[in-house]
Amino acid sequence: METRSNPAELSRSNLLEKKWLVLYTRPRWEKKADRLLKERGIESYCPLRHVQNQWADRKKEVSLPLFNSYIFVHVNLREEASVLYTMGVLGFVYYMGKPAVVRDNVIEEVKRNLAAYKDVEIVNLENISVGDRVRVKEGLFVNQLGNVVQINGKNVLMVFDNINCALVTHIPFQQIDIHNLNNKENAS
Repeated sequence: METRSNPAELSRSNLLEKKWLVLYTRPRWEKKADRLLKERGIESYCPLRHVQNQWADRKKEVSLPLFNSYIFVHVNLREEASVLYTMGVLGFVYYMGKPAVVRDNVIEEVKRNLAAYKDVEIVNLENISVGDRVRVKEGLFVNQLGNVVQINGKNVLMVFDNINCALVTHIPFQQIDIHNLNNKENAS
């Protein structure tokens, strides 16, 4: 037979149990909110990726958030309210009416992957699919239009058909924009 604990003891243990929750921040405030939370004694984690930015006169390595506008906090129920009063924090991310909880092993996996792989980045391929008409934003084929033939990881296999031949190439996902012909025709 199962014994049940006193309800007061259960509620006290729930109040003190720490969980990783997802916070939504103001755009470009991830690192600032992370610092402010740590200054208040709240355990937070803003996963950062290191990228090389190049300007006309120099190159510099900068740290950018892995997840734009999101950071993680390890808090109990008592600390949740104080987190919301931190400048730059807009609120918790909710799932099924409750703050979204991230398992400890997922946070550890993110930390491990960031330490092991320096070129980690989040790529959203939801908006691109095979057959889409896209425009190249940068690189050798800048401003060229083409059709997506295949998606391979974070590269897109494209066919350029407006240079009097079918040229096929792999283009990094970040270097393309969806080009909607209907909007262009309506503007003309």
